[in-house]
Amino acid sequence: MSCLGNILWFLLGGIWMGLTWWLVGVLCFISLIGIPWGRACFVMGQFAFCPFGKMPVARDTLTGREDIGTGPFGTVGNVIWLLLAGIWIALSHLTWAVPCALTIIGIPFAWQHVKLAGLALCPIGKTIVPAPVAAAAEASAWHRN
Repeated sequence: MSCLGNILWFLLGGIWMGLTWWLVGVLCFISLIGIPWGRACFVMGQFAFCPFGKMPVARDTLTGREDIGTGPFGTVGNVIWLLLAGIWIALSHLTWAVPCALTIIGIPFAWQHVKLAGLALCPIGKTIVPAPVAAAAEASAWHRN
């Protein structure tokens, strides 16, 4: 089912949002100082091309330890990202979500756009994994706490 969802998603707008993420990623790489943000853009862009069956997860939840993107530097990076590009990508996803939500068939696609809009606000420190891995990581993190 997720394969069919991804095919329809890609044809009905996912390609444009994935390319948007990748364009912003290229612009980040050009600046050199933006390489960490550019890397996150390419990961999220790949997710934007085919989001069904995958979930974003905080890397510290997945691995059980913090890294540079999940600690204080990640927070600062997300604030900078939010101000420079995150708001605009989130608004683009919400703009796609509205027409998708107008039909019953489009509701799952609208929901994916809303999830991606939330992810666009703070992508640093996140990674994309298959949905079962995400569920296992969340359960493992819950048991650790």
